[in-house]
Amino acid sequence: MKILGALYKIPLSNILGDAGYGYFNAAYSIYFVMLTISSAGLPVALSRIISERGGDENQALRSKIFKVSLISFTAIGIVLASFACLLPDTLARVLLTKPESARSIEALAPSILFVCMLSAFRGYIQGHSDMKPTTWSQIIEVLAKVIVGLILAKLILSKTGDVALAAAGAMFGVSAGSLASLIYIIFAYFRRKKSEPPTLNNECNVKSIEIVRLLFKIGIPITLGSCVMSVISLLDTKLINSQLLSSGLSKELSDILYGSYSVMTSLYNLPASFITPLTISLVPAVSEAISLKDYSKAGNIAESSLRIAAVIFLPMCFGLIVMSKPIVAVLYENTYKTGPVILSLLGTASIFICYALILNSILLANGNERIPMYAMLIGGTAKLLLNYRLVGDIRINIYGAPIGTIACYCIMCIVSGLYLKKTMGRHLRFSSVILKPLLSSLIMSVAAFFSYMFINKLMQSQLGSSRITMAISLLFSILIAIAVYLISVILTKSISLADLKLIPKGEKIAQLLKIRD
Repeated sequence: MKILGALYKIPLSNILGDAGYGYFNAAYSIYFVMLTISSAGLPVALSRIISERGGDENQALRSKIFKVSLISFTAIGIVLASFACLLPDTLARVLLTKPESARSIEALAPSILFVCMLSAFRGYIQGHSDMKPTTWSQIIEVLAKVIVGLILAKLILSKTGDVALAAAGAMFGVSAGSLASLIYIIFAYFRRKKSEPPTLNNECNVKSIEIVRLLFKIGIPITLGSCVMSVISLLDTKLINSQLLSSGLSKELSDILYGSYSVMTSLYNLPASFITPLTISLVPAVSEAISLKDYSKAGNIAESSLRIAAVIFLPMCFGLIVMSKPIVAVLYENTYKTGPVILSLLGTASIFICYALILNSILLANGNERIPMYAMLIGGTAKLLLNYRLVGDIRINIYGAPIGTIACYCIMCIVSGLYLKKTMGRHLRFSSVILKPLLSSLIMSVAAFFSYMFINKLMQSQLGSSRITMAISLLFSILIAIAVYLISVILTKSISLADLKLIPKGEKIAQLLKIRD
């Protein structure tokens, strides 16, 4: 679903253009902060409290916990949505330096309330170890967002020609998706309630204020940790826009440059989407080994996870770096000329983002929850300082933003990696998880680049130059690159049978690739 959500931004950016997509993305950075505040920590806290009070004898208590949570979450949603609804112009001007994003901020206000209510229902159901309703609600949310958002953006733009208003239409799709998801999860909740046995004890002596206090005690630290990067992202949005203007560029060109950068960010997040499931499964496996004092096993699992992740994300990142020009030309019809260079730089940043995700998951499993937050603070501060200096330089301008992103996540990897080396150094060999996948990816990159150049030249000589010939050339070069990469992985022994056993159907993949220990 994350991948579909990212891919939907490709047609959206083609509809809105660089400037319009910039308005949409700027408003989304405010939504991301409010979303983190409302849904990062409290649903986790509710899920944990509900799961700890399992059993039919606690059914009345669980019901009261849910009702109090729903009221609390809804109240938070009303407050946050009110800010977006009543102060859109102020938020757009002060926080974003983009007055044109005001209507988009208004359009996202309902979504904030719906997501807060969603969090209560999801937390309750997940507390019963039932993940299906949450999964289906997320699918419904993304589909509704994509369909409604694209239709409204296209319709409004064709009727009015106002890209800022069209961006607001796309943002309303986010609210529509949240509402559709909320309706589904409410039905799922009542279906679950019908299947539960009758309450054995209708009396519940726990005071509502005690439940609220417990929710916030567990939820606030998680929320604060999650807020670090979203707040830095919001500050970064304001900084980039203000520095582009202060560098001497016109308002129109500044909007286009920021929009071009925003469009490219939707692609560089894709590799991380593929390894997120691995980070989720990694935490309990490493935690279990550490709890049993089997540090050698914990190190092996962490090492294998890093190797598997590298084999998955490195070729995608190198593909973005090497093939940025044809990718942008094929996917984005009207993007500004800065797009390919920005994507190439962001592809480099994506390498460090993916490594940071895995390293932080290992730290969480190791009981070092604060280290990732410190790493984010240090990296995020470096990003803001670099963006202030580089984006404000008219010779560098928007290229300073992806350079700052590279520095941010590189620093995060160094901080997290050094701490892991200190705590698990004897059991974790970084050289074994980086060099071989890196070599395979470099070989693949060379094959992709030269095969594309050859095929595209051949296609142009026969059919002429067009987006279609570029798309066909790109497709064939990707297929060749995949074949070369798989052969390289096998020949360099970048991954082992023990590594593959950690993932679903790993042994079948090993048989298919003829990988043996």
